[in-house]
Amino acid sequence: MMCGITGTPGTGKSMIGDVLSRRGHTVVHLTSTVGPYVTGEDEERDARIVDTDRWAAEFRQVDGFVEGHLAHYLPCDKIVVLRCRPDELKKRLAQRKYREAKIRENAEAEALDVCLIETVGEFDPPQIFELDTTGRDAGYCADRIEGFFRGDIPADFGHIDWSAYLGVNPP
Repeated sequence: MMCGITGTPGTGKSMIGDVLSRRGHTVVHLTSTVGPYVTGEDEERDARIVDTDRWAAEFRQVDGFVEGHLAHYLPCDKIVVLRCRPDELKKRLAQRKYREAKIRENAEAEALDVCLIETVGEFDPPQIFELDTTGRDAGYCADRIEGFFRGDIPADFGHIDWSAYLGVNPP
């Protein structure tokens, strides 16, 4: 069974994937697989353009986890959408030395539920688990994801609302 872990950059995908890997799970970091499918650069958005249709069609299934912000394009059996409160996400991305425009773009995408909406468009509700990583360590998050993967924790999504972080005076 293949379980995807998706989310806005900075929500904790790679760190949680590393914990799962140390626990003996197969984990594929998707950034290492998209290279041959990059068709260009969007310099204005500071992003690579990936032929996601071809990439997903040619992706070799794994028994374990795939993590990356494009995971919801793959034919996963289950999918986890990581979420992080936009103010915390901004701090995480600033620590990574993201440009201010890129930080703002990602915080707005998180507040607007972009990854969740894209995931809901691709998967049935029993396949989706939404997890707030704000203030939580990677071990706790990995525990929750393992529980969902095993079927011990039911699918659950749609309960996180960051819309208050949109606009002129976010909290």
